[in-house]
Amino acid sequence: MRIGSILENQNIEKRIAITPEIAKKYIALGLEVLISESYGAHLGFKDEEYKELGTQILKNEKEILEATDIVVQLGLISDEKKNLLKENQTFIGVLNPYDNQDKINELIKKKINVFSLELLPRITRAQSMDILSSQANLAGYKAVIESFANFEKAIPMMMTAAGTIPAAKVLVVGAGVAGLQAIATAKRMGAIVFATDVRMASKEQVESLGGKFLTVEGSENLETEGGYAKEASDDFKKKQEDLLTETLKKINIVICTALIPGRKAPIIIKDSMVNNMQVGSIIYDLAAIQGGNTAFTKADQVIDRNGVKIMGESNILNKLPTSASNLYAKNVFNFVSNLYDKENKKININLEDEIIEKTLIK
Repeated sequence: MRIGSILENQNIEKRIAITPEIAKKYIALGLEVLISESYGAHLGFKDEEYKELGTQILKNEKEILEATDIVVQLGLISDEKKNLLKENQTFIGVLNPYDNQDKINELIKKKINVFSLELLPRITRAQSMDILSSQANLAGYKAVIESFANFEKAIPMMMTAAGTIPAAKVLVVGAGVAGLQAIATAKRMGAIVFATDVRMASKEQVESLGGKFLTVEGSENLETEGGYAKEASDDFKKKQEDLLTETLKKINIVICTALIPGRKAPIIIKDSMVNNMQVGSIIYDLAAIQGGNTAFTKADQVIDRNGVKIMGESNILNKLPTSASNLYAKNVFNFVSNLYDKENKKININLEDEIIEKTLIK
C-alpha cells in the first residue's frame, strides 16, 4: 500500500504531515511513501534526506494523489486536487467538518474514507494521536512569547539600585491544553499568573502550575463528558463578567484560549472591560480564527483600543512549523498504525474501534 502527501497552500499553512523521521516509520510498517518535490524544504527537510530513507519523490502532485491508497494532509486540499481522489482511497487530516461539510460530503459520495482527527475521542488509547493537544500545547506557548514580545515592560520582578520593577500580571482565559501551557510558560518567565475556566476541574491543574484560579460559582456544571467546555448559562456569564471586570483593571497581559468545538468563540472580554484595562496592556486571542474572545479581535491584525493592543492570528503554528510538524506527523502515524492491518496489508475500518468510529465522517 502507498501513503502520500502533497504540499499545503503555503500562504496559509506551513506545516507538513510526513517528516523524514515518520517517513522511515511508515516504510518500516510496510508502506510505500510518496511526497511532492521540495515537500519539506521550507522546514529544512531536504529531498535527499527523504530519498535516503526510501521515500519516493514525484514532481507531479496529480500522480501522488492518483497513486496513493492513503493521503495525509493538514487540511482539505483544493477543489481541483480533491477531484483527483478516487473510490476506496483514505483521506486523513484536520478537516473542520463543521465548516466544510459540503466539501467533505463530495468526498464521501465518491466512496472515499474521510477521517478528521479533531474528532478523536478523549480516551487513553487515543492520546498519542491527539492532534488538538499537541498543537494547542505549542499554540499556548507561542501566544505567551508573542504577547511578551509586544509588551513594552519587563516581565519578571527586577530589584535594582534604581528601584524595583514589579512583575507583569497575566490572566489566562480558558485552562485547556493551550491555557495550561500558557500558564506554565508565563510563570517560568517570571509573571504573576491568574486563570479562569468554566470547568471547576481546572482549578487543581492551574494551581499545580503556580497560577491563581479565579473561581466563578457554578463552574462545576460546565464540562462535557468528553472533557471539553460547554456553553455557559446567562447566569454564569454574568458572574464571570463581574469577576473579570474587576480583575482586568490590574492585569497587564491576557491570553484568551476559550473555544467551543464547532461553534463561534464566546465573547468573554467585553468592550467595557477592555476600556478599563491599563494603557499598554496586551490581549492575545488564540480564538481569533473562530471570531475571538473579545468584541474587537480581528485575525492577523493588531487592534489598538484606547492603548490596549488586541492580537490574534489565523494560524499561530505557522510561527512554529517545524516543531508543530514533528508532533502532528507523529500523531498521524499513530492513527494510521491503528488503522492499518499490517498482516493483510490493507486498511481495516473496524467501526467497533471507538477511535475509528468517532473520526470517520459518514
